[in-house]
Amino acid sequence: MKNIKIKITAILLCVFALPAFISCDDQGYDDYDAGETPVQAMSGEWFIDITDDATGDLLVAHALHKTYNTGTGSDETMYINDQQNGWWLGGIVNINLDDLTFSVTDEENFQDPGTTFTITEGKIMRNAATSPTGATVDSIYFKATFSYDPESVLSFSGYRRTGFVEEE
Repeated sequence: MKNIKIKITAILLCVFALPAFISCDDQGYDDYDAGETPVQAMSGEWFIDITDDATGDLLVAHALHKTYNTGTGSDETMYINDQQNGWWLGGIVNINLDDLTFSVTDEENFQDPGTTFTITEGKIMRNAATSPTGATVDSIYFKATFSYDPESVLSFSGYRRTGFVEEE
């Protein structure tokens, strides 16, 4: 019986304690560089409200959108994608890293195949918003029109996601 207890204790130590010691080992990673891309300044997750410009009506509240560059694209473009959380918006936009602006005309909408969208007045403003928990975060704003209703202009405005549970 004593041998069984010793074996179980040894197994438990290997399963639970050994990974803790190994995970602290940083050998071989001293010179690791995760790298950065210039587009990183404009990349992020955003909680965005969508309003109708003509009426001022709130159409969608707190929809999660993502802006990113896959690393295979140009430093002059980024993806914008709402993963069908907002107005079904997804495609590549042109960016200007100097002033953190973005726009595109008649871009194929991969969230709504067969349609296109146009984005104007796109801008990311550093530390220009306050999240619901009081954190100072970046702000995003742009106007969009869609090929299926080109007369309707929608305004998208929001703030960078903090990851705090209270803001989800």
